[in-house]
Amino acid sequence: MAETMSSTGAKRFCFVPERAQVHLALTAFQLGHAGNHVLLRAALDMGISKLVFPFYRNIVALLVLMPFAYIFEKKDRPPLTFSFLIQFFIHGFLGITATQGLYLLGMQNTSPTFATAMDNAIPAITFLMAVIFRLEKVELKRKDGVAKVLGTLASVAGALVLTLYRGPAIYTPKTPLNQSHLLPSLADTKEQNWTFGCICLITRCLCWSSWLVLQAPLLKKYPARLSVTSFTCFFSILQFFTIAAFVERDSHAWLVHSGSELFIVFYSGLVASGMAFAIQIWVIDRSGPVFFSLYLPLQILLVAMLASIFLGEEFYLGGIVGAVLIVLGLYVVVWGKNEESKFGKEKIEFGSISESNKGTSSGKSSLVQPLLLPSSCKDSRFS
Repeated sequence: MAETMSSTGAKRFCFVPERAQVHLALTAFQLGHAGNHVLLRAALDMGISKLVFPFYRNIVALLVLMPFAYIFEKKDRPPLTFSFLIQFFIHGFLGITATQGLYLLGMQNTSPTFATAMDNAIPAITFLMAVIFRLEKVELKRKDGVAKVLGTLASVAGALVLTLYRGPAIYTPKTPLNQSHLLPSLADTKEQNWTFGCICLITRCLCWSSWLVLQAPLLKKYPARLSVTSFTCFFSILQFFTIAAFVERDSHAWLVHSGSELFIVFYSGLVASGMAFAIQIWVIDRSGPVFFSLYLPLQILLVAMLASIFLGEEFYLGGIVGAVLIVLGLYVVVWGKNEESKFGKEKIEFGSISESNKGTSSGKSSLVQPLLLPSSCKDSRFS
């Protein structure tokens, strides 16, 4: 029954072109994470533990992902080996434990704005790693290779402009929706140890980029995407529990003190972890780690829009300029990927045509050769 429902839903979703599916999924990912940024800052203002919170968050994510992985991937799951367990452990540490933990530490010791801005480095780092490990090909002599490089630079530049350049106010909301106790003021946190915070955020970018790049080869060996995500989440829970049990000795740090904290934990677990992990690994399997990372700068634009709507913050010229550069960069990269796929198809078609021509010519020669005797054979025949 479940397989019939899943196949019916898949058929309905297949009416949407795969390219549109990828873009819709990435947009949903960024919207979910943009809301999580706002709520995460609110959670830190409430004094929630930076180690216990991600522990609970990933438990919620695992409870969401595990049933789907068990039901829908029975036939796709390869046998579980020790090598796979080691890889899942590494993925859990790099992609979840280190990424989430270092983000909270970095934001506490610098500022929320700076922590969000550091994500702009992820597309460039992922692009370089993918090129080094030959997961992404860049032909600078072709227009598709130049487009991918220029689009990546434009997207990163747009996110930097959006963060660093303010300019005059373009839009001022009249009635901000910041009256709820769930969304307190999201002002920058006090500076405590800026150098340590920067090191944490830079290391986080390296860990997240490494996770994105490592997922592509793992999926070739273990094609069950939801199972990979569930195992990764499971090992991150064990890692967070071990660290939190050693650091958080106060029992009150393990308690959820309000309904707002409970809502943030469930939102982060369901949307920013469960849904986001599933979308991330699906997009990487379809379009590669570089294409996924290029959508990350869009998150800053969405955070600015949400802050303007819910917190009454003004929208400035820098936001408009940065948004244009981000959208332009994404369009150029998408165009470059399309041109690259067209070139690959043409190359395959040309190769198949040339092979068929070779086969035809060899067939003709085998038929003609016995009928045409060389001159030496003719002379020997009539002598």
